[in-house]
Amino acid sequence: MNQPLAYVHPGAKIAKNVVIEPFTTIHNNVTIGEGSWIGSNVTIMEGARIGKNCNIFPGAVISAMPQDLKYQGEETTVEIGDNTTIRECATINKGTSDRMKTKIGNNCLIMAYCHVAHDCIVGDGCIFSNNSTLAGHVTIGQNVVLAGMVAVHQFVSIGNHAFVTGGSLVRKDVPPYVKAAREPLSYVGINSVGLRRRGFESDKIREIQNIYRILYQQNYNNTQAASIIEAEMEATPERDEILQFIRDSQRGIMKGYFSSN
Repeated sequence: MNQPLAYVHPGAKIAKNVVIEPFTTIHNNVTIGEGSWIGSNVTIMEGARIGKNCNIFPGAVISAMPQDLKYQGEETTVEIGDNTTIRECATINKGTSDRMKTKIGNNCLIMAYCHVAHDCIVGDGCIFSNNSTLAGHVTIGQNVVLAGMVAVHQFVSIGNHAFVTGGSLVRKDVPPYVKAAREPLSYVGINSVGLRRRGFESDKIREIQNIYRILYQQNYNNTQAASIIEAEMEATPERDEILQFIRDSQRGIMKGYFSSN
């Protein structure tokens, strides 16, 4: 905190053991929690709320004004949870009057040159690989992985434990527990590797597979598939989560993959 080559506004609230490297600028109305490290040449602007034990690498810009012509200067925030790492030159914009905040959960890794636009909500444990971009108003569940250079359309939702392969354009909602790939983005199976890493048992993985076979491989429309899943599959938290996601989808969920050969 006694770094003479950094600028910290007197109105910022910085925990005593935060490390701030040279040439960093921290504006008014910012809070940073205990144990966090702020690298050199970082800019943290008004409205940032950064949790404990976060690491923010050089060149990152946190809580800049939204790149949205409807923004009228309202007081909004960026919230970053505990133990989250923001790598080099990532940009995270604060919210607008829609949600009033942009939020990144706990234990996330946002890699270099990623962009998280205004009013995005990102759950805990997410990993965004280099150059992935979220447009405004996107909702991301927990433990979601976006591989490099993924672009997510505004207002899209991605469910818990989903995996999106590199270079994908995400125009439709991606349900929980699945792998999404190809162009246009399609269901290519469930995220079994990720689920095993997070402690899902084989029986639970098979249950999820069976649900998605009904949805994507038996030629039903979404409404028919949801009714059959509800009638024929045992009620479990995972089944109910998938059904709720399908029924709540505003943009429609992505399609299954069909080979043109």
